[in-house]
Amino acid sequence: MEKLSTPGMEEARPRAGAIKHLRWYIGGLLFLSTVINYIDRQTLSVLAPYIKSEYHWSNSDFALLIIAFRVAYACGQTAAGRFLDRVGTRRGLSLAILFYSISAMLTAFASGLRSFAFFRFLLGAGEAANWPGATKAVSEWFPRRESGWAVALFDSGSSIGGAVAPFLVLWVYHTFGSWRPAFIVTGSLGLIWLLLFRRLYYRPPEHPRLSVDERKYILKDQSEVGDSASGAANKRLSYRLLLSLPQTWGIIIGKALTDPIWFFITDWFAIFLVARGFKLEESLMGFWIPFLAADVGNFAGGGLSSYLIKRGWSVGAARKFVVVICAFGMTLLIPTVFTSSFSLLVTCFAISTLAYAALSTMVLNLPADLYPTDSVASVSGMSGTGAGIGTIAATYLTGVVADRYSFEPILIAASLIPLLAMLAIITLVRNTRATRDRIVNPI
Repeated sequence: MEKLSTPGMEEARPRAGAIKHLRWYIGGLLFLSTVINYIDRQTLSVLAPYIKSEYHWSNSDFALLIIAFRVAYACGQTAAGRFLDRVGTRRGLSLAILFYSISAMLTAFASGLRSFAFFRFLLGAGEAANWPGATKAVSEWFPRRESGWAVALFDSGSSIGGAVAPFLVLWVYHTFGSWRPAFIVTGSLGLIWLLLFRRLYYRPPEHPRLSVDERKYILKDQSEVGDSASGAANKRLSYRLLLSLPQTWGIIIGKALTDPIWFFITDWFAIFLVARGFKLEESLMGFWIPFLAADVGNFAGGGLSSYLIKRGWSVGAARKFVVVICAFGMTLLIPTVFTSSFSLLVTCFAISTLAYAALSTMVLNLPADLYPTDSVASVSGMSGTGAGIGTIAATYLTGVVADRYSFEPILIAASLIPLLAMLAIITLVRNTRATRDRIVNPI
């Protein structure tokens, strides 16, 4: 963990044009990255009713496209996390976003189930780096007392991207009379973001536009945390060691059991609304509301946990308090089975996505809370792989169950499974012998 007198700090003396509160500009960049990430992946989901009709696909066929994305995304998260810890946030995210932006644009040339699956696989492989990279960037740029807000900011991009995608994608579709230009338009957004990122992002000890006071503020917190976990502060922890820690498994299980619910909503919500008899164009506002609620949930979870920490709660107690409340909040998907009211259905989805987003913000915070900076992306990547495996299984079952029965059993299961995630986080993410041995930070 860098100290206040690192050589990098001496070399990168701030210019006269230092940017005030630069860390929040970095947070804004991470937010925009997540927005674009979700617009790219949601493009297919929004267009699904039209493309399914054109190619005469069943729900099971469409599930194969989602699975192609998820297989690459799941396998890629662990690899991307380690890659980012090795090459650094700036280079790693630059390469990943260049790759997935091009992959998104190439989807415009798909001509059937196999080519769609191939391009979705490429997109998933590239997008796998976003969350490990953003989590690592937060650990580099934000003190733990602010990391809840910072993670909430970048993670809220998923709900904003999910909310913006229907309007942007359907506008392009109706403007050009074809679904193909939509993939080119949305894919090009990442290339624009990349120009901003390459200009602004450097690590705090090396950034020429970071003020002296803000650099001291950031690195002082990192030094204090590093002192409490000095046994591992200056090295990358091995996978063998990371997987031997119960804290790692609590994070992995927590994401593996909650992310599939969010991805069910993002991947299937348009099809679900049509299956319930609602026309997509007429229900755009309803499509948008759960994603807006999720955006509120990101900041509610991050803000509440940060507030509790400032009031003297331990980091672990503050994060777990939010997790418990939100796991029960996600059970409100059950009433959607029994209502035909569009407004009540959307309200239940909105409360559930708000609760999911707040819970997700806590789980995303935990790698930065617990591990040294050079292992944060690795743990985040492994948890993403766990989430990917869970999502692949859930996606396959969704397609099969929806075709043979309905969406009702899926909604009931999606309401109850987060309670298991809550139990895993409460029991496994705790101070242990590894904490006493200064391998991980106290929580």
